[in-house]
Amino acid sequence: MPRIRSVLFNAYWAAWTALFLAPLAVLAASGSPVRPIRAATRLWARGILFGLRTICGLRYVEEGRERIPNEPCLIVANHQSAWETLAFLILVPDVAIIAKRELVAIPVVGWFLRRSPMIIIDRANGTQALRTMIDESRAAVADGRSVLIFPEGTRGTIAEKLQFKRGVELLYGRLGLPVLPVAVNSGLYWPTGSSTRAGTVTVSYLAPLAPGLSAAEFMRGTEGAIDSELDRWRPRAIA
Repeated sequence: MPRIRSVLFNAYWAAWTALFLAPLAVLAASGSPVRPIRAATRLWARGILFGLRTICGLRYVEEGRERIPNEPCLIVANHQSAWETLAFLILVPDVAIIAKRELVAIPVVGWFLRRSPMIIIDRANGTQALRTMIDESRAAVADGRSVLIFPEGTRGTIAEKLQFKRGVELLYGRLGLPVLPVAVNSGLYWPTGSSTRAGTVTVSYLAPLAPGLSAAEFMRGTEGAIDSELDRWRPRAIA
């Protein structure tokens, strides 16, 4: 049954995305206005989450949403599936997501994501990627937007211990923003390379961190805190 649902969902994904070809043409001809593009991107993401809920039985629940700062912040989250990349477009409107270049190569969707705008980096470029990440994150914050980073650099499984790339420490130091750690257990239901399963993804917003902490304090408050939160679900993943 999960495989059949996944096939149906993939067909729905393709059909729903194809509907955005007309808005793409109109927006491109209008000079690619940012606000309408962001609205269209959020509408597309809502439609995908609707398909996951109705076709696959995959819902979500938020815990600790009151912890989200009122001002722009740096959101640090673990990365287990495509789910959180989609969902954060809805959970934190106008968030600037730091994403790898491959994401914007997706037909139709990539056009909207690049112009939402997301912060697109080419990890193969090393120093240049870091510079792009910092400069564009600063621009997003100046525009009143929060910045989201998945500091593992790639998707992991829920059973694996987190290992953040060091670039997140540099970004934290340069932005001088409060930090919101977020734990997501989407890997239980939509693991990489597997069919989508019914269930409820939990998005857990953890205690915010102040700017100006040492590297060790920052890592304990983000990587350590998220890893500890994921321990809630690891026995289910192992079982």
